[in-house]
Amino acid sequence: MVINVNFFIEYLKHPRTIGAVAPSGNALARKMIKPIDFKSADVIVEYGSGTGSFTKELVIRRKPDTVLILIEQNKMFCRELEKIFCNQPNLYIINGSAENVSDYLAEHGFKHADYIVSGLPFISLPPEISDKILNATKKAVGRKGKFITFQYSLVKKKFFEKYFRISACYREMKNIPPAYVFEMCNRLRT
Repeated sequence: MVINVNFFIEYLKHPRTIGAVAPSGNALARKMIKPIDFKSADVIVEYGSGTGSFTKELVIRRKPDTVLILIEQNKMFCRELEKIFCNQPNLYIINGSAENVSDYLAEHGFKHADYIVSGLPFISLPPEISDKILNATKKAVGRKGKFITFQYSLVKKKFFEKYFRISACYREMKNIPPAYVFEMCNRLRT
């Protein structure tokens, strides 16, 4: 495994919000985007984009007119994302908090996201922050959207079930450490 020094330094500075010592691997990135129907997606939001592990896969597979909204709280990661994705049309990098997702969607003319992909470490976030983010996510995906996140254990499964219906859970062993991908939607769907 190659260590990304900048990522590791940011982890040491902000372990509760970064949640891992290295970026997610390619196998996990592919597993995270597996539930997405790229032919029908008009807007995809990514929480905690970090250095762009999942973003790269989203950019490759999306339709040219699909809007990608990346929400990243860490300023250094935002600068890295801007360098990597500066020439991508319909891709917006927001240095902000996932709990404001509905505001960011509205700024770009959307009421709901088709998909929200999250790299946030819910295991290490304070419960009140997780609560705000998941309530905001429920509103943002509406009745038809999906929320996809990963965790390194199943500890938060019951917590997620308070907000969403888990429609699938996949395990990715080729990531360091291995991870679980949760595919979720609101309980009432049309």
